[in-house]
Amino acid sequence: SSKIFILLFTAALLALSCENREALKEYKSTHMSMDTLVSLTLVAESAKKADSAAQAAFKEIDKLHKQLDFFSKDSEVSMINDNAGIRPVVISDNLVDLLEKVLLVSHNSKGAFDITTGPVNELWDFHSMIVPTDRQIKQRLPLINYRNIEIDKDRSTVFLKKKGMKIDLGGIAKGYAADRLTKIVTGAGIKSGIVAVGGDIRVIGKRPDGSLWRIGIKNPRMDKNKSDLLGSVRLSDKSISTSGDYERFFTIGSRRYHHLIDPATGYPSDRAICSTVITEDSSFADALATAVFILGPQKGIELLNKTASEGIIMDAQGKIHATEGIRDKIEYIWKP
Repeated sequence: SSKIFILLFTAALLALSCENREALKEYKSTHMSMDTLVSLTLVAESAKKADSAAQAAFKEIDKLHKQLDFFSKDSEVSMINDNAGIRPVVISDNLVDLLEKVLLVSHNSKGAFDITTGPVNELWDFHSMIVPTDRQIKQRLPLINYRNIEIDKDRSTVFLKKKGMKIDLGGIAKGYAADRLTKIVTGAGIKSGIVAVGGDIRVIGKRPDGSLWRIGIKNPRMDKNKSDLLGSVRLSDKSISTSGDYERFFTIGSRRYHHLIDPATGYPSDRAICSTVITEDSSFADALATAVFILGPQKGIELLNKTASEGIIMDAQGKIHATEGIRDKIEYIWKP
């Protein structure tokens, strides 16, 4: 009879596990924060579980936005900027952690990624289509230098050495948020899903049927005959981030002015149209996508190889350059 009991017990367990597997569903939720659309696809046994994880994530990103916003007077970033050249500022541990990542990418990219472009960034106005003068830009260029950011990890302080310096975390904040939200939803028991903060996407696990998640790569030059996607790539437990000259821009005559400013010139970089980076960590994917865009194809691919990341860069002529590891994995919808 004990054998029968074991058989029945095993059968019941099998039925239960099959039932559980079938009960897993994808739940989608969205939220506006950090001036972008945050969208979560969470795989869970119930809408209640997915919703509670999503609400915790949305609460976290709103908190991060308050902390990291360049334009808010009350943010930690503004506090750092207001004290440039005056005194070190005590900041929260997560910002110390983020700034260390920032400096690593700045160092690896030889300054192509530099968060001290704040003084020049604020000269550009993409809503009012304002192009600053050469003189205005040249006056502020000497303030751009990531080497003048001093972090004291033991004291949890950061100091900008020059008066007038300003950091702007726009090139990494959304990727960092994607990492933080992933931590929150996995902490809430979610083992599979997609966290997307604008163009910064973190993929968790696999789909309920065991297949990889398919992530689209935006076509930077949409027209009537072509798809709004360049192609797609299948991923599991990876981060993917895209930077492009189509995100925030205006055109005057034939010239396109976009928000990806080259720290060396103070003007929008013109070596690429878009760049997509795939790596483990969303903060790095976001910052590297910016760096690679600014560097252009040749140096950009070198940087991706150096940092063991994968990616593609579309150059100014519309030609695609890809790292070796990703070349065959992208399913192109159309080739320019």
